[in-house]
Amino acid sequence: MIVCKFGGTSVADAEAIDRACAIIHSKRHRQPVVVVSALGGATNALLDLAPRAAAGDLLAALQLIEQLRDRHLREAAALLVGSPEADDIAAEISTTFDELAHLAEAFRTLGYLTPRSLDTVAAVGELLSSQIVAAAFRHRGLPAEWIDARKVMITNDLFTRAEPDIDELSQTVQEFLVPVMTRGAVPVIGGFVGATSAHVTTTLGRGGSDYSASLIGAALAAEAIEIWTDVDGMLTADPRIIPRARLIERIRFDEAAELASFGAKVLHPSTISPAVQRGIPVYVFNSRNAAGKGTVIAHDAPRHPVRAIAGKRNTTLVNVKSARMLLAHGFLRRVFEVFERHRTSVDVVTTSEVSLSVTLDDPANLESVVSDLMEFGDVSVERNRGVVAIVGAGIADGSRALADALGALGPVPVHMASLSATGINFTLVIDDAEVVPAMQRLHAKFFETEA
Repeated sequence: MIVCKFGGTSVADAEAIDRACAIIHSKRHRQPVVVVSALGGATNALLDLAPRAAAGDLLAALQLIEQLRDRHLREAAALLVGSPEADDIAAEISTTFDELAHLAEAFRTLGYLTPRSLDTVAAVGELLSSQIVAAAFRHRGLPAEWIDARKVMITNDLFTRAEPDIDELSQTVQEFLVPVMTRGAVPVIGGFVGATSAHVTTTLGRGGSDYSASLIGAALAAEAIEIWTDVDGMLTADPRIIPRARLIERIRFDEAAELASFGAKVLHPSTISPAVQRGIPVYVFNSRNAAGKGTVIAHDAPRHPVRAIAGKRNTTLVNVKSARMLLAHGFLRRVFEVFERHRTSVDVVTTSEVSLSVTLDDPANLESVVSDLMEFGDVSVERNRGVVAIVGAGIADGSRALADALGALGPVPVHMASLSATGINFTLVIDDAEVVPAMQRLHAKFFETEA
């Protein structure tokens, strides 16, 4: 049994869904479970219309709703020509967007938007796309059955970033997915979407469809999880920055997780974790090039000093200096409690006897964080920073790779450097404007020159 997840670009329109159908036809013998994202761009539009309505711009919100309605109806009609289900699917689409329009009017009246309401809106994309895909599969001879993700992915009530109940999931997949496969049918389920035990709709956060697929794969003890996207696999760098980036045919779980956390668009950072725990290989394929090699993410991938170069821009660096840190017990714990209290995620960390430096991807709560940190000592903030990461399981095996990395940067000033505890990631904090040229220099050093 395998889990096949199709991203937004792989179910963006009728043509893309046709390709997905052909892929699943070729994998019938492996008992596929299909997880789909919303039609490409639909979730962004849904997340845009709700706050517009709450801010009083109901007309703009309703225009977005009609655009989404027309798009879903158009793609469904193209897929279901001659299908006895065409009218039913069209009716479901129209009813859903009618309900969405009523919600938008309620948001305008109330003048605010709750995370719970936002999840109700955001879930529409996957709930509709999965029904359209299931109907299209059936019309093309695949015995597909739509499964409502809200019955399977039971979560807590942390709306917009809900956490699944793993124990509950192990039971719901047996109840709702396994019988479908036993009948020889193909379950089709939307990713990203779940519900609380009280049947209130939730979402797993942006990129959550990958996470859904991985969780379902782990719960079913799948032999493989396939992520179908619009690129040929994981590359040695972002091809938009490094046009000469190379395909990585095999990569270790820990390396892939590092790259995902540093913004690799192919995978959501949470995707890897459930697969790692169960030792399930993850494959990344291009739905536009189904015959391509793709990338295999597995425990037994070869060990390399450097596997890829990644970068992040628009990073904020926060420094705390305090003589009270010297030989103090529990000092760092109290400092990090500040970040936890303000729900601010810390990325790169370095410490000395009397100082602490951290990077933040999201400075939304920066003012409150800095105010609380001033209790501990002098606090300074450096904006317009960026992060470059050199990722490789063997990067700490001797000093050659580290020395080559620093040498390749040349005159680029380094504000902070950190070698991860596992020795798999050498991270450098530099000026934001230097991120792209630094990535280009590093990629040229490690992947474009002869050893």
